Amino acid sequence: QVELAESGGGLVQAGGSLRLSCAASGRTISTYHMGWFRQAPGKEREFVAAVNWSTGSTVYLDSVKGRFTISRDNAKNTIYLQMNSLKPEDTAVYACAAGRIWSTLGFHYAYWGQGTQVTVSS
Repeated sequence: QVELAESGGGLVQAGGSLRLSCAASGRTISTYHMGWFRQAPGKEREFVAAVNWSTGSTVYLDSVKGRFTISRDNAKNTIYLQMNSLKPEDTAVYACAAGRIWSTLGFHYAYWGQGTQVTVSS
């Protein structure tokens, strides 16, 4: 069992930055692929970013490329999402997830955090 807990969300103005953290407990996440997903009100959940446990490769939603960076710190059993140049359309609940399958699809991730709210004002 992997338990995930996000933090770092909040209210920022357009153009600002936030760093989300996802702390894992229960077992090490060093051999899990880790991803970030988001869901805005009235919209479907969408993939944001993921990092491969083995290769370190990353993949991003097109609309966040160049603005968001996913990273991991295995010593702290934590992953991060650095979000820069935030836009109002980035407003959503952001959740981290862990899985054994390298994928951008949410159903391939077995463990999920509760989510943290990110609100970007215009």
